[in-house]
Amino acid sequence: MTVSEDSMLLPKHVAIIMDGNNRFAKKKQMQKGAGHREGKNVLDPIVEHCRKNHIQALTVFAFSSENWNRPQFEVDLLMALLEETIHEQLPRMEKFNIALRFIGDRSRLSDRLRELMLQAEQRTAKFDSMTLTIAISYGGMWDMAQAAKQIAADVLAKKIALEDIDAELFGQHVCMADLPAVDLLIRTGGDYRLSNFLLWQAAYAELYFTPTLWPEFTVEELDDAFAVFAGRERRFGKTSEQIQQEKLEN
Repeated sequence: MTVSEDSMLLPKHVAIIMDGNNRFAKKKQMQKGAGHREGKNVLDPIVEHCRKNHIQALTVFAFSSENWNRPQFEVDLLMALLEETIHEQLPRMEKFNIALRFIGDRSRLSDRLRELMLQAEQRTAKFDSMTLTIAISYGGMWDMAQAAKQIAADVLAKKIALEDIDAELFGQHVCMADLPAVDLLIRTGGDYRLSNFLLWQAAYAELYFTPTLWPEFTVEELDDAFAVFAGRERRFGKTSEQIQQEKLEN
């Protein structure tokens, strides 16, 4: 399915829960952990396709807060693959003018990985064709708790008053506050849940669930997701009649 050339029909911010790597490995009778390596290779064409379609931000869920509970060999493999991904992505970010960011609790990551992430963010900070954000050791509830802690500290320091706290202020303290809200959230692998991903940022996102396992996800299916998004009416609490009237007025 071809995506419309009208950029108004495309999401500004796409988020992807990249699920199904282990099931892919079992399906292909591969060694444990091999599915994650296959999944890592899928990211490049997805990033390039989003950039070509002028998507402003792409955020991918690489490692959740809960993933620390997985077997140690798998955690170690995922950390190693994350390092490989950063090394491989940096030249691509510089070639395509893409800013690379990371969100999540860095306290449990190795010093080497934290330093690598910081260097990558600094090297690409001024790039503006798109922002690629990789969520590592991230959880939506952790994100909101951190925002609440920052706001509480500002209240205690008398930087803000208690009555100043509202949804707009809170939204300025969660991760990626400077990026557009998530418009389209895609989950591969066949499960129908958010798994604690971008709970605040995706409050009004259109959801696209697919049984396709992440290592088998293609730009063609991404286009299908874009087409589904373009066909949905986003009302944000208003009626269909109000939305149609606003379109006519604009």
